[in-house]
Amino acid sequence: MSEIPADLRYTAEHEWVKEQGDGVVRVGITAYAAEALGDVVFVSLPAVGARVSAGEACGEVESTKSVSDLYAPADGEIVAVNETLDSTPESVNTDPYGEGWMYDLRLSDGAAPAAMLDAEGYSAILD
Repeated sequence: MSEIPADLRYTAEHEWVKEQGDGVVRVGITAYAAEALGDVVFVSLPAVGARVSAGEACGEVESTKSVSDLYAPADGEIVAVNETLDSTPESVNTDPYGEGWMYDLRLSDGAAPAAMLDAEGYSAILD
């Protein structure tokens, strides 16, 4: 079973969300998703300043096996992207919860990450 850090929240689309403070969350894909994709070769991220809506596709992760959409976990504005993924997309596989993060999202007023699961809840959907 893949690592599932207890301090993060998760979506059914295999993305993790970590509170950064000041209404900003960091978003990435889980180790389970990275393993399922295989070797990540390219990541397309939303532009800084882009507005996204919960559940909408806002980027793509391309691997040697397939291309998968990234989905926004909540309404908000992209305030940072992990530009190092341009040159080292493999960090999504080697360190999905650290160097392989995707983007930071400033939540819209009152927006909460949609249908977030804790580590136990996320683990249950993998069984």
